[in-house]
Amino acid sequence: MAKLWQKGYSIHELLESFTVGQDYLLDLQLVKADCLGSIAHTRGLAKVGLLPVEEQKALETALRSLARRAQEGTVTITVNQEDCHTWIEEALVEELGDPGKKVHLGRSRNDQVLTALRLYGKDMLLRVRSSALDLVERLNGFAKNYERVPMPGRTHMQIAMPSTLGMWANAFAEQLLDDYRLLMAAWILNDKSPLGAAASYGVPLPLDREFTQKSMGFSRLHRNPLAANNSRGKTEAATLDALDHTCLTLSKLAQDLILFSLPEFGYFSLPLELTSGSSIMPQKKNPDGLELLRARSASLSGWAVQIKNIVRSLPSGYNRDFQDTKEPFLRGLKTALECVRIADLTIEKLEVHPDRLKAAFTPEIFATDDAIALVQEGLSFRDAYRKVGTHLEEVQDRNPDELFIHRTSLGYAGNLGLELLNQEIEGFRAQLGLDEKNHLGAIEDCLGPDLRLS
Repeated sequence: MAKLWQKGYSIHELLESFTVGQDYLLDLQLVKADCLGSIAHTRGLAKVGLLPVEEQKALETALRSLARRAQEGTVTITVNQEDCHTWIEEALVEELGDPGKKVHLGRSRNDQVLTALRLYGKDMLLRVRSSALDLVERLNGFAKNYERVPMPGRTHMQIAMPSTLGMWANAFAEQLLDDYRLLMAAWILNDKSPLGAAASYGVPLPLDREFTQKSMGFSRLHRNPLAANNSRGKTEAATLDALDHTCLTLSKLAQDLILFSLPEFGYFSLPLELTSGSSIMPQKKNPDGLELLRARSASLSGWAVQIKNIVRSLPSGYNRDFQDTKEPFLRGLKTALECVRIADLTIEKLEVHPDRLKAAFTPEIFATDDAIALVQEGLSFRDAYRKVGTHLEEVQDRNPDELFIHRTSLGYAGNLGLELLNQEIEGFRAQLGLDEKNHLGAIEDCLGPDLRLS
């Protein structure tokens, strides 16, 4: 079968290679999503009388079979086919004949790929959201286990004020919940059906776009066809931006773990299974996973910028430039999920050394406590600050285990409020369950049981 756009001529082989790029390989990830969108589309065509019901049923059965092949990893797309859309249509024509040629009525590859990307993006975001909440729970559980273990607080990397390991872990849990709100915003942007937008201006057919929207599990319709097409790249970039914030937090977590695992600190140890070695130095046990987490956080940020730079100066309507937003988007989704899962595994396996944490306390860490004590005796804070600061050798050493006594405001070391954070997690879990039910229900209804799009 010829290319979907073929009309009596062939393009130069160099231009073909240049324009196809890696799409034929990348689209292996989108076959199931495209099959789902195609089933919804054929149902919509049949509903408005543009496709015989018996042909729609045959197409749906064949599309389900193709999705199953993609699940099993037996799909091969060639350069000549360009993308998954052509491969699917060719497979339908080969199996069903003329009904396969009708599947594209009322669609453009533009809204077709946009729909597949939204469906795939939703599927991946559900995985990331679930794994992110797992990590938040892991960190909050870690904070509970080590709630009263003293840990030196640092600013500028210097000894600053008394803190606890529980506060350290809970800080990352709370940050990740803030990041999670951005993941929910990314979900809302992706949970909007563009199907029926065609090449940017709709089609002169009475398509029931709300029907196909609901068939695919989207909560909303991207009503304006031009707005739908113009959103390509922007939605992907916004999604990566949201993921980037999660990975920014994980990068700081990784840096802390690398630093505090150094023998000079010794607060933590990584188990051997989470380290790798040197090819020349026999003693090395390197935190390569954490180092790559830092690097891939930076890469994710770069891919978000890459997409924005591709689309920022494009005129309205479809432009082929959009094609180059696909690879960074797919790569970014996968990378973010891996980063979250690596962080979760690391916290699960982390070995803590409370004796080293406590031994790191030096008298100077209690300098602010001394200043506050002088204020409570009637001295102004500025005078107390200067008095302590010019006589640091007189700072009283204290027992780190007693630092909770005067730190009881909500969120402080003596009152972390861990249960409040658990309540937030429960609320997010409930919403995640509803989103999963709607999305996975649509997949099962269209493609059958035991399938995910990612």
